[in-house]
Amino acid sequence: MPAPIKPQQVQLYMKTKQSGSSQDTAAAKAGISTRTARRIDSGTHRPQRGRPHDWKTREDPLDGLWELELEPMLEREPRLEATTLFETLQEDHPGQYDDKIRTVQRRTAKWKAAHGKPKEVMFKIQHHPGEMGQSDFTQLKGFSVTVQGETFHHILYHYRLSYSGWQYVQVIQGGESFIGLSQGLQNALSACGGVPKTHRTDSLSAAYRNTGGRNPQLTQLYSTLCDHYRMEPTRNNLGVSHENGGIERLPWLFQAAIMPGPVSSRQL
Repeated sequence: MPAPIKPQQVQLYMKTKQSGSSQDTAAAKAGISTRTARRIDSGTHRPQRGRPHDWKTREDPLDGLWELELEPMLEREPRLEATTLFETLQEDHPGQYDDKIRTVQRRTAKWKAAHGKPKEVMFKIQHHPGEMGQSDFTQLKGFSVTVQGETFHHILYHYRLSYSGWQYVQVIQGGESFIGLSQGLQNALSACGGVPKTHRTDSLSAAYRNTGGRNPQLTQLYSTLCDHYRMEPTRNNLGVSHENGGIERLPWLFQAAIMPGPVSSRQL
């Protein structure tokens, strides 16, 4: 493959030609072929652009340790931060790469952009008066209730208005059921003196499987209950409890209020 013609050669050819030399003489002096000289004279010559190189223009500041040590760590645990990787580099190679923090940060950011798990995006929810009521069941842990020496099996039905924070709690004998949900919800609506536009729950089996089937859609009993009060039934996505966060954290606050001493949210 012939070497590309440099701009300096073209300039030398044209200068020599303008001084009175023949085309062949000017081409020879500039180190180009007569054919190239004819293209220059006719205005059809296009300077050849350099090919994009695929080789490194400088030495790797991490001496290949990114590919050998740091990148495999990210592949095993994509949540690792650049600071952790840099500290590991310092521990394994004391005093050799203390000034390479920016290099590690850049490569970590580039790797996560291409391979890292996307971060979950959350949007702040703006509530409005009368818009949403929320229901949930909870079982308080750490103590038991007895009636005449017998354990009283129960759970709590919890209702909350999202905007005002008004709450209603009712003891439900037994476990989660549609009857418990229906009684608790209707008593809560009666106590607050109004009905919200929408009613939000998580995937309560009392609401979504009260006929015994496995259809994830609204079941007939719960749908009829919401239709009666002209409420739109909604629920958060499966496994995303923070979407119903206005009521998910209330059992912890309720238990903290009735039980002495610190209460860990992990108990609930």
